[in-house]
Amino acid sequence: MEDDKISPGINSEKEGFDSLLEEAANEARRISCAIQEVAGTTSCKGVQINGLKKWAIGKGYWISSYDILGEFSDRGSENEVYMDAVYQIVYKLNDFRYADDNLESFFQRIKIHNNLFADCAYTLHGFTENQEGKICAVISQPFIRADREASIEEIAGALALMGFAPMQDGEYFTNDEVDIFDALPNNVLHGIDGNLYFIDTICLPSNNNFIDSYKSLSPNWNRAHLE
Repeated sequence: MEDDKISPGINSEKEGFDSLLEEAANEARRISCAIQEVAGTTSCKGVQINGLKKWAIGKGYWISSYDILGEFSDRGSENEVYMDAVYQIVYKLNDFRYADDNLESFFQRIKIHNNLFADCAYTLHGFTENQEGKICAVISQPFIRADREASIEEIAGALALMGFAPMQDGEYFTNDEVDIFDALPNNVLHGIDGNLYFIDTICLPSNNNFIDSYKSLSPNWNRAHLE
């Protein structure tokens, strides 16, 4: 893909998804380890975010303005969404909402998503500030040609074939290694080819207390489970 709208090098094969994601994850981990050594805590999300901005500027991964990404399309609970109609690419400015108190889970979920749903994999392009001035990761996905949202039954059936079972009345799905949250119709599309595309679910390692974090942060969580 050629895209002169994004800083040179960020879209190249060498400095594309795999290497940039790994570089950024390593930098976030380095900051976390440094803080843990000094303060004895891994709760350092704010420091990591600001550190990543400085790092991205120095490495040439900082995108000066979201305006170059295309036309504003939507605002979700964690993403500002832009559409590049020319290249049929959806860009998302992710504000790290679900990373809770450490960014390492953000990079984990991107890797897990891409392993599970390669047909709508994320590409990390760099970092920028969104309309609210929050520092965000700039990720993209191919535009999915869909005729409708997937039904709850279709979603559950597709995940069952992948080995995932519903938990807490379908609030999330698990295979005991990965938990999938937000597997809802507005996050899963029924493509014109008849396939389902999981474009905006949250995939995290099981048994790492992510369930409580998700429930506290997500507006989609059924509040009845919190009572």
